[in-house]
Amino acid sequence: MKKKDRTRVALRILPLFVVFALTLAACGTPATSAPTQPPAQPPATSAPATEAPRPTAVPPTDTPIPLPAAIKVGSVIPVTGRYAAGGGQVRSGYELAVEDINAAGGVDLGGVKVPLELIVLDDESDATKTVQHLETLYAENEVVAYLGGFGSDLHAAAAGIAEKNQVPYIGVAFALYKVHQQGFKYLFSPFPKSPSIAVTTFDMLDALDPKPANIAVFAEKTDWGAELSALWKEQADQRGYTLTIYEYAPGATDYSDIILPAKDSGAEVVLALPGPPDGLALAKQIKELGFNASMYMFIRAADPPTFGENLGVDSDGFLLMPGWNRGVKFAGAAEMAERYQTRFGAPAAAVTGPAYAAVQILADAISRAGSLDRDAIRDAIAATDLDTIIGHVTFNADGTGNVVTVINQWQGGKQALVWPPEQALAPVIYPAVAWQDR
Repeated sequence: MKKKDRTRVALRILPLFVVFALTLAACGTPATSAPTQPPAQPPATSAPATEAPRPTAVPPTDTPIPLPAAIKVGSVIPVTGRYAAGGGQVRSGYELAVEDINAAGGVDLGGVKVPLELIVLDDESDATKTVQHLETLYAENEVVAYLGGFGSDLHAAAAGIAEKNQVPYIGVAFALYKVHQQGFKYLFSPFPKSPSIAVTTFDMLDALDPKPANIAVFAEKTDWGAELSALWKEQADQRGYTLTIYEYAPGATDYSDIILPAKDSGAEVVLALPGPPDGLALAKQIKELGFNASMYMFIRAADPPTFGENLGVDSDGFLLMPGWNRGVKFAGAAEMAERYQTRFGAPAAAVTGPAYAAVQILADAISRAGSLDRDAIRDAIAATDLDTIIGHVTFNADGTGNVVTVINQWQGGKQALVWPPEQALAPVIYPAVAWQDR
């Protein structure tokens, strides 16, 4: 073969060798040395690494959450207006409880004690302002819980706002049961409600000697007035009493149109639930018109000390169901009453006890929740199983509290504890002394 022909053959064979070498490499022929730089990221089909990379932006889960200098609790209370007398009792109970808890170091949060800070706003006994102030406490003060004021209508307005804002709400000094039937999750009330008030009223009437038969109800034209009057009527019918309901509008000045018919009917017992100003006016006109019943029960109006201060001896015999008496035989009650006397220079009034207990319940719930998360606090309140100065307290699914319903009676210018029998410190004055004999 000529040299020129041999050269052509070599040129033809060379590409074949190149292809063959590349094929061997593709089939996995090992490289003689490691690549000088690894790939930036392993292929998607690579096996996982034995240790995942540790993120640096997320702190470890055991990092403690910083605690605030104080736990903010908001309360909208009728400091002025028609409910001012009752609102004053509620505020005093809250303030005393907060003072006592803080004096002991505060609320235990995971081993660290944090003081309570109570922020009080005055709604002037106006439900519209109740709503406005609750919104302020939520948006501007960022409170972890609400403590309620005084009066069923104000609490009813407040409950919806607490639900909207998802802030736990503990309220005393309101007996309206209807508000608990609206499915509210954040509302709690360690206070007697209308059904228990109605039953307790007639349990006591059944125990009187001679037992009365004819009852007059002076019913305020409000939701609570209608609710409790209907429940009183139900109990009366079941137990064989005659009961007549006479209605009046809140803020009325002349009550003769209900007093005189009740007098003429021979009513022996008067049941009513007026606000404090209405109650004073009603009691004075009952005397002026010569209506001598054997018993008067004025729920709400007779609660504050001003009832006895304004009526003097004429307050004697009036019964009330304020939720507490400083003489109850519950742990801590006597000590609280002594502290109250020292702090405010007066005997502990009836509604101060439930208000004090509301703070006890809240502090206990926050401690058990171990958090300032509102939902965690709400769940802890629902699970309350606590001895307080109003007795042992638990809650039903609707937020109503399982509590003792007590009856006080004005006797000699003071409220005496007369019911239930196992708590009573004085007998019931019955029948009431006639007006002309006082």
